[in-house]
Amino acid sequence: MTLTLVKAWNGAKERLKEAGIDQPAIDARLMLEVAAGVSRTDIITDPYRELTAEQLATLDEYLARRARREPVSHIIGRKGFWKILLSVTKDVLTPRPETEVIVDEVLKAFPETMAFNMLDLGVGSGSMLLAILAERPAAKGLGIDISEEALAVARENAANLDLDGRVALMRGDWTTGLGDASFDVVVSNPPYIPTADIDTLEPEVRDHEPRLALDGGADGLTAYRALAPEILRVLKPGGLFCVEIGFDQSADVEILFKAAGAQNVRTVKDLSTHDRVVTGFKNPLETPA
Repeated sequence: MTLTLVKAWNGAKERLKEAGIDQPAIDARLMLEVAAGVSRTDIITDPYRELTAEQLATLDEYLARRARREPVSHIIGRKGFWKILLSVTKDVLTPRPETEVIVDEVLKAFPETMAFNMLDLGVGSGSMLLAILAERPAAKGLGIDISEEALAVARENAANLDLDGRVALMRGDWTTGLGDASFDVVVSNPPYIPTADIDTLEPEVRDHEPRLALDGGADGLTAYRALAPEILRVLKPGGLFCVEIGFDQSADVEILFKAAGAQNVRTVKDLSTHDRVVTGFKNPLETPA
């Protein structure tokens, strides 16, 4: 049986809809593009192009995996974030649109031509670090992760984006071994889901994302307790920090950073109007003891 692009897309949409998938049209298109080696434009401008038997078999396999709630990013091995395209595997969190709030905050704080030094703690796929460096050609960055597998993904992404000359990637436990007052900006999207809540998450996250990147301890705040004083330690005076948080963690995380000496601490909402990022500065007058 031969199928055209448009028929394959419509059939894929229906199959995903029946499986209860949230965005069947988008997911079907993304998987069809990769399975058939076509672009979104091809599907629109050449809808009657026929798929080969091999392409159909690949699409069929993709749809079966998606129906079992495997994330599209894992199936096709890539995910768009901000203005860049990233390779993604099961070893890293799939980059999410709400994390772009951090990218937006950093880009607003640092003009395009400004040179600055950035640290991304728990760098994962490299999404935040690479999205910012791609738009700030004078900036450099260090990404740290405890997972060697995650670092391998970040290295691949840095190379694919021609950013590997301005990025260093290192295995480590948060800020261990880093010198004081080393960075102009520090970002992090640490694990913040309370342990007991992980089993209630949607299957795409619960069953397919790395638990290490999700589990924030009993109350979800374990990472922030470690990070608040350490982020302030490695920031230069006047330096900016931005950390992603869960929707109900704003007050607790703000308190931790204020207690560590941060100034102008505030919470930024995402496009869904949920509290998403706690940000602030290190005292610009602070001098090392």
